[in-house]
Amino acid sequence: MIQSPTLEIDLRTGQHPGDGESHEDALAAENVSLRLLLAQAEINTRGLLARAGIDARERETSDKLQNLILEELHHRIKNTLAIVAAIVSQSLRNLQGVEHAQQAVDGRLLALGRAHDLLVRASWSSADLGAVVRSAIEAFDDPAESKFSISGPDIRINSGAVIAVAMTLNELCTNATKYGAFSAPKGGVDLHWTIDPQTQRLRLTWIEKNGPLIHSPAKRSFGTRLIETLGRQLQGDVQLTYEESGFAYTFDAPLASLSVPTPAG
Repeated sequence: MIQSPTLEIDLRTGQHPGDGESHEDALAAENVSLRLLLAQAEINTRGLLARAGIDARERETSDKLQNLILEELHHRIKNTLAIVAAIVSQSLRNLQGVEHAQQAVDGRLLALGRAHDLLVRASWSSADLGAVVRSAIEAFDDPAESKFSISGPDIRINSGAVIAVAMTLNELCTNATKYGAFSAPKGGVDLHWTIDPQTQRLRLTWIEKNGPLIHSPAKRSFGTRLIETLGRQLQGDVQLTYEESGFAYTFDAPLASLSVPTPAG
């Protein structure tokens, strides 16, 4: 609180006690002192008002950011629920028995969950492709004697690509376990990706080896349609090859549809 100086005047003489000043001089000094205090109070008030304006702008910015986050979260939840609904609907179609249906649904939901775990750690922005690959195949591999040969350069991919790659690899692993390389004692998979600097495209290949003889299926399964759809969502080309020596999957897509946008500076 601002306090004004105390004015003490001898009523009989009109002077401050002991200073010999006149009543008018005392009033003039008091007036100057009050003006100084008022000027300082004005400066302090302007500072407080300016600070209040900054705080208000910061709160407004914070509120806008929070609203954007909530909208993004709502959007992602709706997309996730749509994916789950499609997984359940398509997994139950044409399957014989509750046990097979449960396995199909559980596997795809677990793959979706693992992809989301990676994104949560990275604040839903991106994840390293190598980390996505290793997380997706973890449930199907044996660390003591791995069935996979994995290689590829470091590259961060956006959230949509993380989910698409994770779901695709889950389908490939499941198919290899049932019918392909993983159903044989010595079966394995070569899983590699490369980046073409000239065309700015990523090429990922899955090649099964040492598995049973395979033949092209009579009809396209939901897993096959899912793999092709996920590839198209990333503007990529998907090729499935059924050779007697083993099944092969190739995914070729522009880096622009996979990479994380650079923030505007």
